[in-house]
Amino acid sequence: MQQDLMSVKVRVEELRQAINYHNYRYHVLDSPEISDGEYDNLMRELLALEAQHPELASPDSPTQRVGARPLDSFGVVLHAVPMLSLGNVFSAEALLAWLKRIKSLVGREEVALIAEPKIDGLAVSLTYAEGRFVTGATRGDGFQGEDITQNLRTVRAVPLTVPSWAPRRFEARGEVFLSKAGFAKVNEERLAQGQPLFANPRNAAAGSVRQLDPRITARRPLDVFLYHLVVHDGEAPASQREALEMLAKMGFKVNPENARFEDVEALLKHCREWETRRESLDYEIDGIVIKVDDVTLQHELGEVGREPRWAVAFKFPPTQATTRLLDIGINVGRTGSLNPYAILEPVRLAGVTIKLASLHNEQDIQRKDIRIGDTVLIQRAGEVIPQVVGPVLSKRTGGERIFRLPDHCPVCGAPVVRPQGEAMARCTGVSCPAQLCELLKHFVSRPAMDIKGIGEAMCVTLQEAGLVHDVGDLYTLKAETLATLDNVGEKTIQNMLESIDESKQRPFPRVLFALGIRYVGEQTAAVLAQAFGNMDRLRDASEEELITVPGIGPKVAASVHSFFASEGNRQVVEKLRAAGLQFSNHNEETSALPLAGLEFVLTGRLQALTRPQAEARIRSLGGTTGDNVTRKTSYVVVGTDPGSKLRKAQALGIKQLTEEEFLSLLDGTEGH
Repeated sequence: MQQDLMSVKVRVEELRQAINYHNYRYHVLDSPEISDGEYDNLMRELLALEAQHPELASPDSPTQRVGARPLDSFGVVLHAVPMLSLGNVFSAEALLAWLKRIKSLVGREEVALIAEPKIDGLAVSLTYAEGRFVTGATRGDGFQGEDITQNLRTVRAVPLTVPSWAPRRFEARGEVFLSKAGFAKVNEERLAQGQPLFANPRNAAAGSVRQLDPRITARRPLDVFLYHLVVHDGEAPASQREALEMLAKMGFKVNPENARFEDVEALLKHCREWETRRESLDYEIDGIVIKVDDVTLQHELGEVGREPRWAVAFKFPPTQATTRLLDIGINVGRTGSLNPYAILEPVRLAGVTIKLASLHNEQDIQRKDIRIGDTVLIQRAGEVIPQVVGPVLSKRTGGERIFRLPDHCPVCGAPVVRPQGEAMARCTGVSCPAQLCELLKHFVSRPAMDIKGIGEAMCVTLQEAGLVHDVGDLYTLKAETLATLDNVGEKTIQNMLESIDESKQRPFPRVLFALGIRYVGEQTAAVLAQAFGNMDRLRDASEEELITVPGIGPKVAASVHSFFASEGNRQVVEKLRAAGLQFSNHNEETSALPLAGLEFVLTGRLQALTRPQAEARIRSLGGTTGDNVTRKTSYVVVGTDPGSKLRKAQALGIKQLTEEEFLSLLDGTEGH
């Protein structure tokens, strides 16, 4: 009996190795060695043996690609190294300017570059430990993503194991996508089932990967290209080219069209060629990603904001088409803005059927003289949201209608106003349902209250169920009430309520930012919190008092004052106070801090500190930071390669500090 079990175990391992090998030949190398029937026979034998001997089951068996049981919700994966987004350039001149900045920053004239097709799919991260695939995640906000491990196990180009010589722990990052043929197949199936069609391959891939039921994902012909390697435990490659080679050797699918360049003219020729060759591929690309090859230089260049300095996306020119403008609809945004959009006669553009397009605002419609019934030119600028460029006047018949924005909100019926000097008209209804969902999404977002478990779908569910009428109602939610919602499990409810309770400890500046006051971003919220110390002082401040705060202009002052003048908004704020949110700073009074009342503007690159670090030290000492030089600016800190801010400071007579003088000022004040 023991011998029989041992022989079964040996056969199971032989089958797994054979199936994994043929998967690699078929899905990665596109060079199968056996027929589909022979492959199916191997799989059937393995399934039968695992069913007879469940003790031999393994999570990295190829039989697991059929999909596990449905999930209640996705978990959260924290990215040990942030998954950054890429900056874009749209012309050869902009690409050359980017490369010039790179060479200036690293002090070299020769910088080797890697060019990679920019796959139009969903960015994912695959984590491997001790030779096995353990975690798969989406990019999310760059710092944390959704745990889609079970779904990625179903993608046959994703290896479940890697060779023993691979790093002990690493991440392979890339793009999950649907080929054009795979996209057509999925839409044919949906059409036969009476389901709505996917708009484009990217949406189809994203929707497939984010299915709560992995069995649905397993039925979609998803593919993946890997292009980035993050080594957590082991020896990391010295260049991007070596990283791509290592990924390929470990069994990952790497795009064969990747190329290395040392000559910029050859690189530009390569990009121009792909603008016309892109249609020859069986998958969608929307540009070419250019990366510095040397990893040491990548680390030296670092990032700015959420974009790496060492990489950029060369986006292909916009594509255009003409069609008929059937009507103009109105969408009401989070801040009450009335946003007109074009309802179009469907037209194919860059492989996608376009039915809707952006129209910006009423003034833009009038400026372009766009009328309902016009034949219009539309374009997808940078392969994103389509927009109406303008009317084709030669095709105007005289039966077209001039568009007028409604006087009342199409959602709640409240009066519509257009603040002086602004292009956007706004709904004045403080309880407008159209604004609530977007405000909820903003309130629970990571930079604001960071409430996990409440994504866009849950915001819609809570609103539609009548459980939340404003953000203050989040703190009155009960487990027994949430249990009445469809498809919301006990664990999900527990995690949601725990995260809501934890959010009560978020500091006052984040609470202020979470309120969604127009023009009050994260930095402005921090400035206001420092200047006034608590919510009551800010609530009662006049516009004149607000304007005296360095960094706060008339537009922000009017918006903040208007927000707190609304009785409905005050009631929401009081709900949040009653819930126990932080309504004051816990540090010493701002006026007592050594840099209180001083505004700093930074220009150029600092050597000792990153810009966020320098701004954080300024704010910790009571000062504020600004993006533009004005007469309110106290000091301009000048690093290497300063820009136009230095010239403006000189013209206005604003005092300038070298980095050494700036650090000396900080060190001196921090000692008091």
